[in-house]
Amino acid sequence: MRIGKKMKMTLLMAALGACLLQVGGTEAAAAPTAKPASEMLSRGVKMEKLPLTREWDKVFPRSDKVEHQKVTFHNRYGITLAADLYTPKDMKVGEKRAAIAVSGPFGAVKEQASGLYAQQLAERGYITLAFDPSFTGESGGNVRNVASPDINTEDFSAAVDFLATRKDVDANRLGILGICGFGGIALNDAAMDTRVKATVSSTMYDMTRVLANGYYDKEDSPAMRHQKLEAMNAQRTEDYQNNTFARAGANLKPEELKPDTPEFIKQYTAYYETKRGFHPRSVNSVGGWNKTFALSFINLPFLQRSSEIQSAVMVIAGEKAHSRYFSEDAFKALKGSNKELVIVPGATHTDLYDQLDKIPFDKIDRFYQMYLK
Repeated sequence: MRIGKKMKMTLLMAALGACLLQVGGTEAAAAPTAKPASEMLSRGVKMEKLPLTREWDKVFPRSDKVEHQKVTFHNRYGITLAADLYTPKDMKVGEKRAAIAVSGPFGAVKEQASGLYAQQLAERGYITLAFDPSFTGESGGNVRNVASPDINTEDFSAAVDFLATRKDVDANRLGILGICGFGGIALNDAAMDTRVKATVSSTMYDMTRVLANGYYDKEDSPAMRHQKLEAMNAQRTEDYQNNTFARAGANLKPEELKPDTPEFIKQYTAYYETKRGFHPRSVNSVGGWNKTFALSFINLPFLQRSSEIQSAVMVIAGEKAHSRYFSEDAFKALKGSNKELVIVPGATHTDLYDQLDKIPFDKIDRFYQMYLK
């Protein structure tokens, strides 16, 4: 007898339910009648009221070609996220446009690179949403200055939820764009969220790889990982005893740089710790991440199902970027003719944060036009 997909799913859920009852032991098995269905229905999420800055406090100038407003939305874990919504001024009443959710770099805020990307794409006709990930910037989430491979991937899908339900958005024309560490997270989300029709990963890091293995995989040994884990778990104990969270420190200040400081560290300083990109809410500009944030990233690697992404993907990296190998390796795992690798001549990693003469917006625009039809 042939079993249809719906019947297979029903049988699977029934089997899972039986397993959960067995795991629950005799008390679960002997439980009285189930609660009425009305009591089991989800009550939804109560949105947190976030204190949002209303004045323009971005590190880039405001465009006179787009409308801008602060918005909030929630993810499936009940965290309220803060975002900047950019809409083209030439939109007509009742019109629906393609929409793109944007986030990154890892440890940055929407007032930095992601907002610049979002505004530039809005000038080209898209509705765009630059959001602060959970636990950072103006978004909710307690404790502050932590990250999660699962929750941050969910943040992208939550942004898609928000866009898909707007009256001015065509829910069949949704894209995402991730920068730096959120480039890897965007790819991770594209493997899960089938509503996403086109993904751009710009100057990406695979945060789970670099935190577990070090740069260029030079720390890829169980012994070295164990040493890092021991240090972070000792810090957990100390944090709990002190009822606080020690932070790792932000990027070096310009006066702290030395002749032998690695070039890519100097590039981060030039962005995050100068007028060019400094923002007081950015983890990378002030204070840094909590010292223990990397634990879950070491334990839960990204990009396990990249080869199964059926939607379109563009991966962008700078020719001279120290992070280029993340993009090239991630691209190798992708399958299909709707995947594209772009290497920007002469560009470093941070050039693709804000250098308008280096970021290939024309190519990004053509890519989205092709796949968000």
